Amino acid sequence: MRSALMVLLLVAVAEAAAAQAPAAAPVLPATDVTGNDIKKFIDALPKDAISDLPIRAVETGADHRIGIYGVFRPKSQPGDAIAHETRTTEVYYILEGAGVLVTGGKIVDLKPPPAGRNPGPRGDRIEGGVSRRVSAGDVIIIPGRTPHWWSSLEGDIRYMIVRSDPAGRMTLK
Repeated sequence: MRSALMVLLLVAVAEAAAAQAPAAAPVLPATDVTGNDIKKFIDALPKDAISDLPIRAVETGADHRIGIYGVFRPKSQPGDAIAHETRTTEVYYILEGAGVLVTGGKIVDLKPPPAGRNPGPRGDRIEGGVSRRVSAGDVIIIPGRTPHWWSSLEGDIRYMIVRSDPAGRMTLK
């Protein structure tokens, strides 16, 4: 009898604790972006301009979003030095090509951004940053608001960017 009472008491305590536990956050589905998806996307980008376009962007909970972007940069157009105004962190994964990427420092010769592009600071180059040669297989993590710039490219370069958007402003795709 005593054992049965003990079991009932334990079950009651467990049920009461479970009833008071906070509700679990909804489980979101996983998103697949295959290597073939990325290659086909980048292969379809124009070859006469810098292209940085979303392949997929998904909600990851509490308005936080993650985007996968495909980038093609022709050697003739390494681009401006930029910094994102938001806390958007970027992770570059170099797929093909090589070049010198500069991060940190100060953007000089500031100019207005082209229509529809990142509204953050933009200029011709970076002074006082860290330069490093990157090539296929390299991963570079660029925290939000950190200036970055391709100072030179050895040839056309293809890379994937994973962008974290803690403000939830990224358009879902």
